[in-house]
Parts: sequence; C-alpha cells; structure tokens
Amino acid sequence: MSIINIAQSFLQLAGLGKVQEAFDQYVSPEFIHHNQYFKGGREALFIAMEEAHRSSPNKSIEIKYAYRDDDTVITHSLVKKQDMDIAVVHIFRFAGNKIVELWDLGQVIDPHSPNENGLF
Repeated sequence: MSIINIAQSFLQLAGLGKVQEAFDQYVSPEFIHHNQYFKGGREALFIAMEEAHRSSPNKSIEIKYAYRDDDTVITHSLVKKQDMDIAVVHIFRFAGNKIVELWDLGQVIDPHSPNENGLF
C-alpha cells in the first residue's frame, strides 16, 4: 500500500471513530505531532481523537486532494460535523509505512463567505 493510501486510510478510520485501529495499523511508536492544543506525543493525540469522537463525532470525511513528496503526504479534506463543516489540511511524514510525524490545520467553513471559489 502506498503512503498516500495509508494516510487516506488513517484519516478515514480515525476520523470516523476507529482510532485504535488507525493507530495500531499506521502510527509508529515514535510518533510525534504538532497540534498546538495537545501534548506532542502519540498517547496525547490518541486520547484527544477518542474524546473528540465521543463528544462531537464526524458525520463524514471526504479527502479532496492528496499529494506526495518523498516521505511526506499532504491531504486537503472536508470534515462534516453535526453543526459545522471544516476544511482540514494534514501533513504526514513517514518512515517506511508508518506515520512518524503529523501536522493538522483546520478552518471552519463559513457558509456566507464572500469568496466565490470556496475552500476547495
């Protein structure tokens, strides 16, 4: 499986509540992340994702674009929640077939935005 497919599968599994399965299959034990709201280790993000799914589950995640450059994959996704839609960019760094580093950046989509091009 290519690292683009791994990144996409990770997002689908974790984004729809199968966090344990996503981490078991795709995340390195040496994993770190750069989300400013949580400590930077594997365990902290795992717990945050599990809690987020319990308190405010995603209705869907649609990966609009995925790009690869060497050991890095970037995805641009539409996440739908009960009360909002979010445009999210994930940047994954791989070692072999395991995710070793992750950045995620999100922006709530304003349905009344004056930008006729939208976020996708």
